[in-house]
Amino acid sequence: MNFGQQKHTVPLPSPRGIRRACANELYRTLKRLKTHVPEALVKEAEQLYYKRVIGHLVWITENKSNRKALADWWEEAVCDEIAALWNVDRNLLSSAFREAFGG
Repeated sequence: MNFGQQKHTVPLPSPRGIRRACANELYRTLKRLKTHVPEALVKEAEQLYYKRVIGHLVWITENKSNRKALADWWEEAVCDEIAALWNVDRNLLSSAFREAFGG
């Protein structure tokens, strides 16, 4: 067993941690939008975001320190559907997410 390689590998986050991170990121985004979205639609968006993150978990974990790449991925993979779900402008949602996320 080569301990040198294990030292630098990052364990994948737990499903609970992923769910909480997704909820927090969307909460911060929603605050910056300054728009009311019903709680049911927020929960639906959190589920959508969570499923997308789980589907790309290895890539997201490998790029966890590259906020710009992660924000670009979010814009491509998640933004359109959440914008339609929340009935907000896609560009405004993307800007709010980037401001909240730091990418």
